[in-house]
Amino acid sequence: MSGPDTSAPDDGLKTTASLVGAVNEIDAAAWNKLANPNPETFNPFLAHAFFKALEMSGSVGEGTGWHPRHLVIEDKSGIAGLMPLYLKTHSQGEYVFDHAWAEAYERAGGRYYPKLQCAVPFTPVPGPRLLVRSDDRDRNFEMLARTACTVANRFNASSLHVTFTDEHSWHALGRMGYLKRTGQQFHFTNPGYTTFDDFLAELASRKRKQIRKERAEAQADLSIRHVTGSDITEADWDAFFGFYIETGSRKWGRPYLNREFFSLLGETMGEHCLLIFAEANGRPIAGALNMIGGDCLYGRYWGATVHRPFLHFELCYYQAIDIAIARKLNRVEAGAQGDHKLARGYQPVTTYSAHWIAD
Repeated sequence: MSGPDTSAPDDGLKTTASLVGAVNEIDAAAWNKLANPNPETFNPFLAHAFFKALEMSGSVGEGTGWHPRHLVIEDKSGIAGLMPLYLKTHSQGEYVFDHAWAEAYERAGGRYYPKLQCAVPFTPVPGPRLLVRSDDRDRNFEMLARTACTVANRFNASSLHVTFTDEHSWHALGRMGYLKRTGQQFHFTNPGYTTFDDFLAELASRKRKQIRKERAEAQADLSIRHVTGSDITEADWDAFFGFYIETGSRKWGRPYLNREFFSLLGETMGEHCLLIFAEANGRPIAGALNMIGGDCLYGRYWGATVHRPFLHFELCYYQAIDIAIARKLNRVEAGAQGDHKLARGYQPVTTYSAHWIAD
C-alpha cells in the first residue's frame, strides 16, 4: 500500500511545526483550549495535567519505552494544533494490539520498532487525538496528520498509530491514506434515569433479578465509601495503589503507573478523581478509580485483596451507574473489552484507530 502524501498543505500561511520532548514545555492553557474547548464534554484524559502527571512521575519517559515527541504546529496566532506523540520501542500499554503486525513485519525482514504512537498512554478512552484550533480546522488537522508521517520517516519508524480517536477524525485520516481499524467497547448510556431502579426497569426480568442478587452478595457485611477532590488523602491513594498493583501484577506482570503518578493526579486533578472503596470493619479490601468528565464517568482501575463474588461488578459497573445517574452524566465508559458487561446494562460501541505504515 502506498502511504499518504506527507507534504503539508501550502496556502501561503506561515505555519511552523516542531517536536517537543516534554508536555511541560507546552503552555497548559493553550493545550487545554485545544483539548477541551467545551466544558460540558470535558475529557480529563486529554487535559494537560494528566499528561504532565504521567511525565513528571516517570510513568512515561526514559526507561519506559514511551518517549514523548509531541508534535506542535504554530502560526502567528499561536498554537494551531498538537498531537500527543510517543516514540515507542514496544507495543505495551496501548489496548489496540499490533503484536501480530510486528511479528509479520520482522518476518518479512523489516524492523518494526521504533514506531510512533499518537495516544493517551495506558488509557483506552475514546476522543480526539489530533487537537486543532477551531478556525481553519481542516487545514490544521491535515497539516498535523501529514507532518506526523514525515516525523515517522525521520525517526526511521516503521509506522504511526492513532489509537482510540473519534469517528470524524477516523474518516478524515482514512481519506488521507491511513489504514482504518475498528474495535469494540461497552458503555452505559443514561437517557435521563433518576434512580438505579429506573435503569433496572428497562431490563428483562431475568437480568433485573441477577443484578439485584449480585449487588446484595457483593455488599453483604461491607460498607461502600466514595471519596473525591480534596477529601482524598495520601492514605487513600496508598490503599488504592495496593489494589492497582495487585491487579496489574496478576494481569500483565508489571503495572504501568507508579505511586507518584496518583499523588500528582490527586494534586492537580483531584476534583475529577473519584475513588470507590469496599470496606470490611473499616478496612479497605477493594477499590476502584473513576475519572469524572463533563458528561461521562470513566472507569479506570480496580483491585482487591479479598475475593468476594460480584465485588468487581459492584464497584466498577453498578456503583458507576449509580454515580452517573446521581450526577446526571450521559454515560459510563468502563474500560476496554468485556463481553460480560452486556449482562450488566452496558452496550457495545465501536472504537476507532488509524494506522500509517511506512513500507
